[in-house]
Amino acid sequence: MRKLLIPVALLLCLSAQSQPYARLEGDTLILGNNLMERRFAWNGGAVSTLSLTDRITGVVRAAAGRQPDFVLTSGDVAGGRFEMETVPGTALRPEHLLVRIHYSQGSVEVRREYRIFEDVPAIGCDTYLRGAFLGKLTGDTDSDADRKNIESTADMATKAVDGATLERVAIPGEHWRCTAVEFRDVTDWNNTLVFEDRFIPYRKLGYRGNLLFAQDRAGGFFLLKEAPCSNVQLHYGGNDFYADHEGFSVTGIGIESADIRPDRWTRLYGCVLGVYGPSRSAGLLALRAWQNTVRASEDMIMMNTWGDRSQDSKVNESFCLAELERAARLGMTVFQIDDGWQSGKSPNSILAKGSFRNIWDNPDYWTPDPVKYPRGLAPVADRARELGLELGLWFNPSIQDSFADWEKDAAAILGLWREYGIRIFKIDGLQIPDKKAEENLRRLFDRVRSESGGAVVFNLDATAGRRAGYHYFTEYGNVFLENRYTDWGNYYPYQTLRNLWMLSRYVPAQRLQIEFLNKWRNADKYPAGDPLAPENYRFDYLAAIGFAAQPLAWMEASNLPEEAFETAALLRRYREIMGELHAGIILPIGEEPSGYGWTGFQSILDGKEGYLLVFRERHPSSKGCLETHLPPGRNVTLRPVVGAGRPTRVKTDADGRIAVELKEENSFALYKYTLL
Repeated sequence: MRKLLIPVALLLCLSAQSQPYARLEGDTLILGNNLMERRFAWNGGAVSTLSLTDRITGVVRAAAGRQPDFVLTSGDVAGGRFEMETVPGTALRPEHLLVRIHYSQGSVEVRREYRIFEDVPAIGCDTYLRGAFLGKLTGDTDSDADRKNIESTADMATKAVDGATLERVAIPGEHWRCTAVEFRDVTDWNNTLVFEDRFIPYRKLGYRGNLLFAQDRAGGFFLLKEAPCSNVQLHYGGNDFYADHEGFSVTGIGIESADIRPDRWTRLYGCVLGVYGPSRSAGLLALRAWQNTVRASEDMIMMNTWGDRSQDSKVNESFCLAELERAARLGMTVFQIDDGWQSGKSPNSILAKGSFRNIWDNPDYWTPDPVKYPRGLAPVADRARELGLELGLWFNPSIQDSFADWEKDAAAILGLWREYGIRIFKIDGLQIPDKKAEENLRRLFDRVRSESGGAVVFNLDATAGRRAGYHYFTEYGNVFLENRYTDWGNYYPYQTLRNLWMLSRYVPAQRLQIEFLNKWRNADKYPAGDPLAPENYRFDYLAAIGFAAQPLAWMEASNLPEEAFETAALLRRYREIMGELHAGIILPIGEEPSGYGWTGFQSILDGKEGYLLVFRERHPSSKGCLETHLPPGRNVTLRPVVGAGRPTRVKTDADGRIAVELKEENSFALYKYTLL
């Protein structure tokens, strides 16, 4: 994980408390690290934020309210206690301090767990409940049509947030500039995945999204709701945040009262609070520092043949062995067999319509199809290893009764890992209709992760249904973002680039699988003369769209013409640097992709070096000026790594923009940059 850059003088000042810390001093609980501190009134355990301190800028923001940060019910608080432990680091997640607060209120026990990492200007919190509760948890959304005129001070009074409150930051201000960011998955239907709502808090109103940024001239703070996308959250009340000039709160905890049981803890949606300074990119860098603690990214260039729409009609031993040879020639690192390798049949089978339900009525469902793979998967897995590839598989947990058969599903995945060494599984077909389903699915993933020692990684499909989105279950793997097909004429390269570009501002690009297709197929499925159709792009360009993410060759290699394999030289060079590229903080630069602009990504390795991935779309000029996250007024050397760029030295302007040149339309360049 890359560390944020801190001035040496300030590091010396903070060295006494460089590690995460927590202490209870009288009635004040103090949590912090070398970058931020959050103080609470203890209140018997039902803590209430007193202040936020940005230890880099020195800005201290006092909170005005004294209500508890977490609100479920009223009544006396009892039994409050505080404990902490250091959680050792692993290959997937760094060491951190875990602080637990326990208390009871009425018939409900509350446990809040705060996660604090070194060099991360944010503190996360998971909340668990146990007991019995019959009250209202989900608030009602008010309609603007029912709001009356304000003609007096009394008219301005606002009622408390209806329903439970997951988090509260009662920091007042008349001049906060805020952005609420809402996300969409269900990408088979949605093709704009990020929506920004900019506002200045006024009267108490609700806002949707997983993210809220609030800033003034001195900097600001962000709230990240670790939950599925707003439109698919459980028991959703219509809003995720409430804001007015008196402060901010997070709502929608993801359960109903029946989910609170006396015999077990129920986990709610999580929340993260982070601080940042006044610089242009500070909020995004602070957010990414937190996101990089959740799971280390794992690099893969995957080929999955489903993109050519043969579905399960071709997959068998001979087909896979032939595809492996071509995948290796092209430069892949993973060959994944989608639906059809198994004995059972799914609803998407061409050969025999099956079901995602009651999978375990057939105890051999997840054994290799004996007709297609008479020797099992061993010959395919062995040949993959000989070629320097990994073999991956598609898997669909049995969805009936809220994943009641999760233990059997976990055993099946672990069995495939132990027998064949297969550790990359695309998880598809999910429906998470209730908290029980979510909990069982988490048990499945946790069991596999624990018993495999973290070796197994999941590609979580985000294309349909009620699923985890971009900010939930992120500890288990990456996101298979979208299905696009030339067969239906819905694969447009600039739209794929646009979806990645928009998401990468708020979601680590390294967590997203981004497709490129066989551009030579189905040219007749696009309008005649369409300049943005796939056939008008070089194959190298299509592959490079996913370089900031995890490239996904969504195709059958056997359908590629010989000229396609010239892209192997590009992918071999990319493989040499993709680990370093993905180790940086990747953010979008330039314009939102439209098919006609200059756009791209920046990977910030440290305060001096990084990468710039620049795309010239069908822009008429060979020279472009791109807004970046580079500091203003600095000389920068650009050294080409791959693509059409040339070595050059440029100077950023007052807004951090740089001028670059690419001679041809629909061309790209990946540069390693150095600040002088």
